[in-house]
Amino acid sequence: MGTRTCTHLLNIFLCTQVVEMDVPMDCPGCERKVRKALESIKGVHDVQIDMNQQKVTVTGSAEQKKVLKVARSITGREVCLWSCPYHPESNGFNDKYYKKKFRKRIIMSKNGEKVSSYNYYMHGYHGHDHGYHQERPYSGLIDENATSMFRSSRSGSHQRLRVQAMSAIAQRDENNVPDHLLVLVHCIWASPSVWLYVEAEMKRRVGTRFLIYASSSNTSTKTFGGIDGAGKRLAEEVRQVVQKSKSLKKISFLAHSLGGLFARHAVAVLYSQANDDAVSKSGDSHILRGRIAGLEPINFITLATPHLGVRGRKQLPFLLGVPILEKLAAPIAPFFIGRTGTQLFLTDGKADKPPLLLRMASDCEDLKFLSALGAFPCRIVYANVSYDYMVGWRTSSIRRETELFKPPRRSLDGYKHVVDVEYCPPVLSDGAHFPPEAAKAKEAAQSSPSPQNTLEYHEIVEEEMIRGLQTLGWKKVDVSFHSTFWPYLAHNNIHVKSERLHKAGAGVVAHVVDSIKQQESSTLITASL
Repeated sequence: MGTRTCTHLLNIFLCTQVVEMDVPMDCPGCERKVRKALESIKGVHDVQIDMNQQKVTVTGSAEQKKVLKVARSITGREVCLWSCPYHPESNGFNDKYYKKKFRKRIIMSKNGEKVSSYNYYMHGYHGHDHGYHQERPYSGLIDENATSMFRSSRSGSHQRLRVQAMSAIAQRDENNVPDHLLVLVHCIWASPSVWLYVEAEMKRRVGTRFLIYASSSNTSTKTFGGIDGAGKRLAEEVRQVVQKSKSLKKISFLAHSLGGLFARHAVAVLYSQANDDAVSKSGDSHILRGRIAGLEPINFITLATPHLGVRGRKQLPFLLGVPILEKLAAPIAPFFIGRTGTQLFLTDGKADKPPLLLRMASDCEDLKFLSALGAFPCRIVYANVSYDYMVGWRTSSIRRETELFKPPRRSLDGYKHVVDVEYCPPVLSDGAHFPPEAAKAKEAAQSSPSPQNTLEYHEIVEEEMIRGLQTLGWKKVDVSFHSTFWPYLAHNNIHVKSERLHKAGAGVVAHVVDSIKQQESSTLITASL
């Protein structure tokens, strides 16, 4: 048996070959389809795909003809062997090569503009920056202009041309260095892998100006240790990323569910007041623009985040609004999710001290929670209007019960399941407080919990939190998955936790990405002025 095994391995080694193909692929879905089909071929050991060059490399003992046949069958397009054995960008004649390479794939519209025959809208994509009509890749060492310079036969000008070429390359590399840090923060009992789809879409659509970083400091059970503890760990993680990337100038946060509260606490830890005391141009004239981790804050975006906690009528939807279940949830929560549970249900701390979430709706002596949020010119909350079993519409959209409305049934053009966008200007008030009656209600709720005591305490605290947070302007985006096959996946659909199960949220992710791109464009225009 050992001899047969060795002989079999030797045959595989001797028959191994590498097949390099030029395969048209338009989106991550096409890439996965091609990879899955090729890996299913008997004798294929490894499949490598380079989307930028549309290049697929298959290693194994499978026949070349069979590999080509499967690739053509799965794509329904022209698939040929890779024309150049080395990287085409290192070839001095790469411009001609690329023109020849893409000539057959481009269809000319009536006005002469290059368009693609691929139906992106059918695949759930929007916009016109998709597909294989991408910019021609450059060599990491030298580009075509520099190559033409080096071909000069005049030895006297060779050194000067070399300096000019290297200067041009350095300038181009500087433009490709990311200067905007986007921090992705996951929810409770989760990991950075929940952001795979969002990360792929961001990298594909916003270019190289963003450094997209999925936080990993609060994975799994670490989320049970309290919102403040998780916020401090996240802040330290962001500091380390900023220290390692010296080119960063701006920072944004995108957080899902409980991760939004982690991010709110983290930005307060990272906040520092601006030296020039410049007043924010976002309309919040009472908030002075500061810095987050030494960087210019741009976007603070949350998806289905319980900003007002989860205590109260239908704030935790899977309890079905049943009073007895909502009454039992508060004392039981710490046994399942630890200190985080007491903070979400507003029962943390002593009776005469405000709960953490109420403190986070104001500026405290140690941490300036509200000023840190106000430093971001763009603040957006995405909220599920229904079918979210974890977070209610009211708490995720920072609204009172009387401010809720019947949501539209139709989606916005180009963004499926996004049903409404509301721009809420800042409301002038004296902010959030912890009045004496709130302390009495909290003491009564802790000592002798009853539906009446807990309801009174929660109504007081919730109103104070709303008053504090509404001193800032917010853009509120309402999302509805009522028309999907299984709408009860709304909590994970909103950020496409798994592309296989939650792809219904692709339109919401597209709206998030476009909001970030729009804010980035306006920031660049302002900077140029």
